[in-house]
Amino acid sequence: MSDDRRQRGLAKMSEVYGWEVQDGPGDFFGLTVDHLFADIWTRPGLTLRDRRLLLLGLLVGQGLQDVADIQIDAALRRGELTPEELREIAIFLTHYAGWPKGARLSMQTDKLIGEHAKKQAAGR
Repeated sequence: MSDDRRQRGLAKMSEVYGWEVQDGPGDFFGLTVDHLFADIWTRPGLTLRDRRLLLLGLLVGQGLQDVADIQIDAALRRGELTPEELREIAIFLTHYAGWPKGARLSMQTDKLIGEHAKKQAAGR
């Protein structure tokens, strides 16, 4: 691991999630930052928004709502996806991932949109 690679990974991870990510201990964290964020998320060919859309579809399809929450929140915080687009994504994915997963996504999307609106109104 080079310091440059770690810094690139931490910077991209911070950009993806919309908050400052600090370096952490352990091999798992290191591989995540150095490989996934420094090498994979920074590759040319797809925008960050493209990657986020692909990831959301995968997470919903696998039923990983807790991780989808993180991605939806980051997309709202970064302004990559509007509330209307996120609601449309929920409708679209319902028909491919299944009704229960889509219904859960729709509810969690509305909840996160509401939380995001409250934070914006409060000036945070």
